[in-house]
Amino acid sequence: MEDIELKNLWKEYDRKFEEARILNMQSWMLNIRTYEDLQTQKAKSKLNSLGSFKKRVIIAGVLLIAFLLFLILNSLKLSNIFFVSSLSAIVVFNIIAIVVYIRQILLINDIDNSESLTEAQEKTAKLQASTLQITRILFLQTPFYSTFFWNPEMITSNPVKFFLITLPVSLLFLFLSIWLFRNINYKNMEKKWFRVLFGSSEWTSVVQAIKFMNEIEEFKKETL
Repeated sequence: MEDIELKNLWKEYDRKFEEARILNMQSWMLNIRTYEDLQTQKAKSKLNSLGSFKKRVIIAGVLLIAFLLFLILNSLKLSNIFFVSSLSAIVVFNIIAIVVYIRQILLINDIDNSESLTEAQEKTAKLQASTLQITRILFLQTPFYSTFFWNPEMITSNPVKFFLITLPVSLLFLFLSIWLFRNINYKNMEKKWFRVLFGSSEWTSVVQAIKFMNEIEEFKKETL
């Protein structure tokens, strides 16, 4: 009799233990899901704001390109060769930027519609890489902002000033743009100059979105 009662007690204990385990698991899953939804919404909110910013930049870029093309078309003569060449290069870089920004906006929309955390993380990582890449490319236009005012008369009338001051300044901009193109990458993200250069919301919004998503994985590990 005592053996039967003891077995029944063990069965009851096992049943209650299993019920408690299931309840704890359900509670854990609910906490995870709630935290994941909250962090994902934070990330998507940051990216949606970034998308709105990029739309405004695209509009400004289109207006700038239209203005520069107007100047180019009204300056097509040999004496304006440096002016036309410099503005043409700037136009090309801005067209590239607009195309990339449009692709980034589409990517942000895809992230907003992502059904899984992993998918959202992958697309946000692509957005971050794209932001780095277009920034590197845009810095290559820097020297052209120091050459648009050149003209043949400047060189012939005062060659000393041109070769000792004007040209070296442009070469300095060229060196700086190439250096930035080569050094803007993930391995330099923690360096002071990088943080200063990428202190705008265009970069920090992506970084914060990635941080929100990564915190979900950390929360899961901590609560296991």
